[in-house]
Amino acid sequence: MSNESSKSGKSYVGLTGAQMFNEMLVEEGVEVLFGVPGGVLLPIFDALHKSTVPFILTRHEQGAIHMADGLARSTGKVGCCLATSGPGATNLITGLANAYMDSVPLVAITGQVRSTLIGNDAFQEVDTTGITRPVTKHAVLVKKAEDIGRCMSEAFHIARTGRPGPVVVDIAVDATTAKLTEEPSLEHDLPGYRLKTTVHMRQIKMAVDAINEAQRPVLYVGGGVIISGATEALRALAHKARIPVTTTLMSMGTFDESDPLALQMLGMHGSASANYAVQDCDLLIAVGARFDDRVTGKVDTFAHKAKIVHIDIDATSISKNVRADIPVVGDAKDILEKMLPLIESKDRSQWLAQIAQWKAKYPFRYVPNAKVKPQAVIEAIGKLTNHDAIIATGVGQHQMWTAQFYGWRRPRQFISSGGLGTMGFGVPAAIGAQFGNPGKLVIDVDGDGSFSMTMVEIMTAVRYNQPVKIVVLDNNYLGMVRQWQELFYGKRYSGVHHPCPDLAGIARAMGATGLRVSEPSDVEDSIRTMINTEGPVVLVADVEPEENVFPMVAAGKSLHEMDMGRLA
Repeated sequence: MSNESSKSGKSYVGLTGAQMFNEMLVEEGVEVLFGVPGGVLLPIFDALHKSTVPFILTRHEQGAIHMADGLARSTGKVGCCLATSGPGATNLITGLANAYMDSVPLVAITGQVRSTLIGNDAFQEVDTTGITRPVTKHAVLVKKAEDIGRCMSEAFHIARTGRPGPVVVDIAVDATTAKLTEEPSLEHDLPGYRLKTTVHMRQIKMAVDAINEAQRPVLYVGGGVIISGATEALRALAHKARIPVTTTLMSMGTFDESDPLALQMLGMHGSASANYAVQDCDLLIAVGARFDDRVTGKVDTFAHKAKIVHIDIDATSISKNVRADIPVVGDAKDILEKMLPLIESKDRSQWLAQIAQWKAKYPFRYVPNAKVKPQAVIEAIGKLTNHDAIIATGVGQHQMWTAQFYGWRRPRQFISSGGLGTMGFGVPAAIGAQFGNPGKLVIDVDGDGSFSMTMVEIMTAVRYNQPVKIVVLDNNYLGMVRQWQELFYGKRYSGVHHPCPDLAGIARAMGATGLRVSEPSDVEDSIRTMINTEGPVVLVADVEPEENVFPMVAAGKSLHEMDMGRLA
């Protein structure tokens, strides 16, 4: 940013720090601010009283940050939330860690006690920057009114550039009450923050040569492709070179799963065809992915026949988990667009025939019976939404079934917690996505365990008339943990039985529409009713209690050592 005071050139002299804070929200294009007020935030809320930025009062600070997260993932914009000092700030930690693991651009603003009291164990004082630094891209304490504008501008810049992530701005209350006596500088002062803007063409040429020479290549695509806006370039490269594509949980929709080249998700609960292809390929081209342990299985045998090309904007991710033979550091879209003219159209019919055989032999499937199958519910949601809704999830079996059975078509369609695996993410994330996408259909597919953790935010959806739809797959268990206890602990169920009260009735008590379905023949009609009902709706599906997610790669096993369960 230049030395001028603002992008608009306006003067800020005479404003309080709180008013300056509000001005920065406007300048940074914040469309909605989620949060919960508190004592040290009163000057800020007084300024927000006349703000053009709408403030959404959530029922818990964790709900606020997950809403900001859902908005960010579904739109690509920076999500923003606000919490008071002490417990307000610490209630954001889970959401910060969640966003940090999944590279989500967030700015979380927290209030702090007066600067003269910092370090004296004052009421509701915690070392917010110290606590949050391990789970943020950047955290800063602001003690002076004249620094608020610059620090806010820097926060948004850091959050959205390079590998995105969450940033915390902790503001002492006396900085918000003091007045600006001279024009503040908004010029960034970030000597340690350097963005890589150039890509070595030599590395690109090496990657292109490897692709052109490969007989059995696979594109392994992570969330970085969505973040960089590289979806079209990726699809063009895959089609030109005739390379099958597998996606991670964070990149669902990057490659249309109805495409013959689509392998769907890989990893612990990935498709058998994707896992077999990765294990048999001679070249694995990783784009914007970090080789997570849920993807690789046993690292020593992961893609053991393949040369590895790793394209990523974060140099520290290269060879972190799996050694890269050809590293290419830079923005995925820039790199793929530079590679595309150099890629040769190849006849890979023999490799694609093998892929087609695996896909035909090992599709995602389940065995219907007299009870509602969770997979059938998700298939019906996909069918009745024409695979075009924005879908959020909590974490657990329902998350994996949603990834497997919805049928993804486009990026920023699947909103889910990947790296941290945060139960309770689904409800608030869906609400945030609804705020960010007015007029679009947003559905949260949840489990009874995840839903119970943050269902209080239904009241937020009701109050602000956000028509989010929530489907709860109620099996009366903490299902994924129960599955592990069944498969690896002799079915000794401990601490996983999760009987719930009438969740549909609870939804009605909070002002939403509450529905329930327990017969397989009623599933589609119930989903239609949910979609066509105005306002927030919770549809509880009584599903098969001990249904398992398959395929499954057990801990310590290689990708090709899948347990197909009842599907074998």
